[in-house]
Amino acid sequence: MSLTEIHWTAQSSYPILATLQLLPLLAIALILSLRGKVALYPVAIGLAVAELLLAFDLYRHFDSAESAMQLAEQLPLLPLLGYHAAVDGMSVLFILLTAVLSLLVVLYARVRKLADSTTFLAMVFAIEASLLGMFVTLDLLWFTLLSALELLLIAYLLQRWAKAPQDDMAMGRYLQFMGIGLLLLFAGVFMLGWNHADATGGQWSFDLHDLTMVPVPIEIQSVIFFLLFYGLGIRIPLFPLHGWLPLVAEHGTIAVAGIFLLGLKTGIYGLVRFVLPLLSEAVLRWHDWVVAFALAGIFYAAILALMQVNMRRMLAFAVISHTGVIIIGLFSLSHAAFQGSILLSTTFGTATACLLLMSGFVYRRTRTLLLPRLGDLFGHLPVIGIAFLIAGLSIIGMPGTPGFDAVHLLLEAAILEFGAMVTIAAALGNVAAAAFLLWAFQRTFLAPRAEDVPTPEIEPAMPMERVIAVVLIMILLGTGFYSGPWLDLLEHSFDGLTALYDGNGHAGALDLVTH
Repeated sequence: MSLTEIHWTAQSSYPILATLQLLPLLAIALILSLRGKVALYPVAIGLAVAELLLAFDLYRHFDSAESAMQLAEQLPLLPLLGYHAAVDGMSVLFILLTAVLSLLVVLYARVRKLADSTTFLAMVFAIEASLLGMFVTLDLLWFTLLSALELLLIAYLLQRWAKAPQDDMAMGRYLQFMGIGLLLLFAGVFMLGWNHADATGGQWSFDLHDLTMVPVPIEIQSVIFFLLFYGLGIRIPLFPLHGWLPLVAEHGTIAVAGIFLLGLKTGIYGLVRFVLPLLSEAVLRWHDWVVAFALAGIFYAAILALMQVNMRRMLAFAVISHTGVIIIGLFSLSHAAFQGSILLSTTFGTATACLLLMSGFVYRRTRTLLLPRLGDLFGHLPVIGIAFLIAGLSIIGMPGTPGFDAVHLLLEAAILEFGAMVTIAAALGNVAAAAFLLWAFQRTFLAPRAEDVPTPEIEPAMPMERVIAVVLIMILLGTGFYSGPWLDLLEHSFDGLTALYDGNGHAGALDLVTH
């Protein structure tokens, strides 16, 4: 294939999206080639920082005043797998989050000193490459294949480095749910490609641009919608498709796997990028039911979270509960709803990653995450405790945290679409989140340790642990008090999606974006 067939827009002087995806692959090759020759963590940290700088260069090149997809790159490959990448503000935000979390994972691994660090670091960069590919591709089949690759890589992480009772049960549950989700996703993708071929005389395509040019008959829209929605909903995870998460969180996980699974809402991204634009009639037909299940999930998971004695299980149910708030906002189907949902997804991802990392630091010292056996840690680990508290406040959307603007947009969009009762119920679910997250902070860091629990020697936070905690505090507070750039980044990303649902006679047309 000649180089003249490779195309990227003149918006950048080099193929920035391809470089973003190739740098982690280069990092894998370099790490494997240096095995046993040099200290690998400084090399890995340097490569992760380089990827973060490249992500910021993408942000610098992106024009937030434009509503069209930007920085497009195309490369003909196989007939059904042509490389077609481009970004909007949503993609840029997820790419920045991916680069930040990947760097934090490398720093966390340096603290934990995991066995076989070479393979572990290679796996981290492989997962980062798959995630970046998902966030830039405009091809639904590519997105699905990369999603399968990411889930398999995380399965290997869980199998190789998780050290907890009942690991086999947790791994089995994870593989069952993710396997079913991928089968549903592939089935929905196949039906969309088949519909395109049927309408164009046998020309198969999974490219988003091509698929939008061919209407999906209403007779099969609902079937495809539920295949894609359930396939993505399992990994978000949504109630009642969440059964894998509490078991994996308690018995089969390490903080790293949770960060990539929950810190990056690829399921939410997939819904906004592919499902909402392609299946608008089915979305309008079923969005009330989706919101009803989301409401039930908010309270179901919140009640179970309050009943947990294991911090990991409590955080798992917190994720399930708060995801319901995101879904209610997303399916309000207005500009403010789309903007608030994506902003809350990335905020929630950062805060969840912070909670997982801080709980990992607690476990490293106490060898337990059972809340009745914890307590009185704030005096020993003040920075860790502050980071845990700020992350919890970010999830519930307290003023001064990035979740505040996002929740504000979501609730205003929801009240226009669904009325006061649904919105009040979603807000009460957010209050429930405050209850169990603040209770977990109080029980872990402030409450006195139970008299019958032995008091271990608690070593102070290591310098690298303080660095991780301070970086996360700065990100959460910085984006909370200075949220304008992120709102501007998303300002025009959903113009086409908003016009689509307004054009279908949807009522939620009022633009509620505030600056």
